[in-house]
Amino acid sequence: MLWIGTSGWQYRDWKGRLYPEKLPQRLWLEHFAAHFPTVEVNNAFYRLPERSTFQQWRERTPDGFCVAVKMSRYLTHVKRLREPAEPVSRFFERASALGDKLGPVLLQLPPTMRADLDALDETLTLIPAGTRVAVEPRHASWWTDDCRRLLERHNAALCWADRKSRPITPLWTTADFGYLRLHEGRARPWPRYGRAALASWLDRLPAVRENFVYFNNDPGGAAVTDADTMSAMAAGRGLKVMSCASSN
Repeated sequence: MLWIGTSGWQYRDWKGRLYPEKLPQRLWLEHFAAHFPTVEVNNAFYRLPERSTFQQWRERTPDGFCVAVKMSRYLTHVKRLREPAEPVSRFFERASALGDKLGPVLLQLPPTMRADLDALDETLTLIPAGTRVAVEPRHASWWTDDCRRLLERHNAALCWADRKSRPITPLWTTADFGYLRLHEGRARPWPRYGRAALASWLDRLPAVRENFVYFNNDPGGAAVTDADTMSAMAAGRGLKVMSCASSN
């Protein structure tokens, strides 16, 4: 099963591309959820929304819609995974209002944070049972067999990442689901991905029950175009691609 969406939906330059020119911003989420089956919420990283906001997102989206949420930077960038109990508890007290629409939770670590397996182990131990979690380390010191085994033990996916149509992480399969973020392609107009690059990522996706793919190349609506293109390419290969119709 393949879930394909974008990292966020509140981009003004998507007017005329995804959103009709006269559609008020307060209705953008509903329009987005009628087009894509999933979204990755990035703004929770910068400022953790109140529980009521997560509840509103649940109520405003159709049955089967999936919301991946990026963990608050307070845990990952301020605390740097130290003393994780309170930040993890606060995050899930709020995000749990999504109910069964809560998808994977993304732990993106600072690019300057060197490997600290004990801190990561403690953090992952606190994640509520049954929650899918993806970890996105960005320092080369994490690329060790010990780190890989730690992720496998927690059934936490290593977040695969791409920039300029090339992997910037090892392509480890460490969980029963996969998680891929696409930040910037090499096609024109920038930062689009070409069909060859998208095909190569479809070739690489792990043979697991579910894969989540989020396009983070939002300028000019590139993420929308590329997500649509990859979805059509995957369907053309006979892959099971979640759609708005199939998620209802």
